Amino acid sequence: MAKFLIADDHPLYREALISALSPLFEKIDIVQADSLDSTLDALQQNTDFDLVLLDLNMPGCENFYGLLRVSQDFPKMPVVVVSASDSSEVVSKVINLGAKGFIPKATTTQTIANALIQIMDGKSWLPEGIEICIEKDTPVLDIAKLVGELTPKQFQVLKLLQDGLLNKQIAYDLSITEATVKAHISAVFRKLKVNTRTQAVLLLKHLDVPE
Repeated sequence: MAKFLIADDHPLYREALISALSPLFEKIDIVQADSLDSTLDALQQNTDFDLVLLDLNMPGCENFYGLLRVSQDFPKMPVVVVSASDSSEVVSKVINLGAKGFIPKATTTQTIANALIQIMDGKSWLPEGIEICIEKDTPVLDIAKLVGELTPKQFQVLKLLQDGLLNKQIAYDLSITEATVKAHISAVFRKLKVNTRTQAVLLLKHLDVPE
């Protein structure tokens, strides 16, 4: 039996994907998640997924952080990125960061099924016509490794720094104390090897996902 985790914050897309995939597999078990937190919870509770279908932009997953987190915490779990952001630049980053395949959201369901079967057989899958650049050591990959060291809460704080929020505003948004915010910021600076908010934000900008 095939067992998939579909992680996407759009319920209509999840339901459409489930409806389309169910008839294509003789037996199928699908678990759903709508954020990075629920994705990580599902992965901790289930060790037998054949594949994770991961959206790049659902809550908590921005700047490739979701892919980094899943790949780091569950290194043996095959991850397939499903996204509407399907430029060669995005696909290259996704593959370089450890995904086994990339499926544009506009892909037909039969093609998706074929792609998943191919990936479950241990191969990789990319859409036709996409040219990617496989790199082992680049500044972006180095930055990605640093960002991948952040905890989800530290990444949330970094994203709010990127939005220009002050410590007091971050504390309010995350329902934590300003002292806790300062502790998270200090940890972010240490892990990213920077000294200022501006440096941290500029570093994260390298992992922006083009629209």
